[in-house]
Amino acid sequence: MKLTSLHDLATLTADTIIDARAPSEFAEDHLPGAINLPVLSDLERAEIGTIYKQDSPFMARKRGAALVAQNVAQHLLGPLSDKPGDWQPLVYCWRGGQRSGSFATILRQIGWRVAVLEGGYKSYRRLVQAQLYEMPFPAPILLLDGGTGTAKTGMLARVAALGAQVLDLEALAGHRGSLFGSDAPQSSQKLFETRLAQAVVALDPSRPVLIEAESNRIGALRLPPSLWQAMRSAPHVEITAPIEARVSHILRDYRSFCDDPDRLAETLEKLRPYQSKEHLSVWHLAAQEGRFTELVADLILQHYDPRYRRAQRRAAPLEQIALADLSEMSQDLAARRLIDLLQGGESASRSETPITSR
Repeated sequence: MKLTSLHDLATLTADTIIDARAPSEFAEDHLPGAINLPVLSDLERAEIGTIYKQDSPFMARKRGAALVAQNVAQHLLGPLSDKPGDWQPLVYCWRGGQRSGSFATILRQIGWRVAVLEGGYKSYRRLVQAQLYEMPFPAPILLLDGGTGTAKTGMLARVAALGAQVLDLEALAGHRGSLFGSDAPQSSQKLFETRLAQAVVALDPSRPVLIEAESNRIGALRLPPSLWQAMRSAPHVEITAPIEARVSHILRDYRSFCDDPDRLAETLEKLRPYQSKEHLSVWHLAAQEGRFTELVADLILQHYDPRYRRAQRRAAPLEQIALADLSEMSQDLAARRLIDLLQGGESASRSETPITSR
């Protein structure tokens, strides 16, 4: 079986996609929806490589065959024990060679109709790279811009719920776009690109897509050049809100930091390359004394807003949506205005749209 386009993934008829590579290879990246049933563990794969180099290819193949048979037997007795006779899996490894071929041979002998991905994971990876690094971004972009704490991420969800086309880069990257933005380690760059490529090919090129304005990095992950360049030249809408509303919104979203003093102190220390010792001392003291409203307001005014102003584009925003507060009603009204702009309905010639829930 051969993939000629990422669109082919949507038409696969396989009941299960099996990644036969080692767990570390699977963790770095894999085909969407695949499960990992390794024919060799990471340690076993290293062992076979050592035998190949230090002894002989024959002895490596002999030892490898024994380990593959042993591991496939465990899969048959475990995860595959309940598969019916008409089950049809797709198996792949790194290059579509011995590991997937050996696994498929055993499964075929049982009577299952097994497909092997031609070229293995490498063939899939080439399609991802071509989509993100060689092809232009397929749909027109409208950027959602605004300072820290203006509920941009929530706006994306609201706009998506109203039926518009949205690309949530922070969700794909597993990061909220700041030093306070992640509770867990991010995925690898390759796995991020797999998620991004799948989201991109699912877009309707005839409809604009709303994307939150980002730098070319989200946490440790890089945006592909074609997307980054498309974002740099796209029109943008700016969300504004009073500082009090932004502080309250951040305190709701990042409450876990207030409940974990050690984690908060550790995160504040990451600002040391960007801020003076005096600022850091003031912030650490506010955190220790539980003055979180004061801390967040000062972080916005002294750190995040100045960085946002320096990063702002030279072109004026298509429209500025000024929220009087960040209540649910105000966010809903702003989302509907964004829908208008995406659909090109109501005129966008005004420089500011004030929105209040009162």
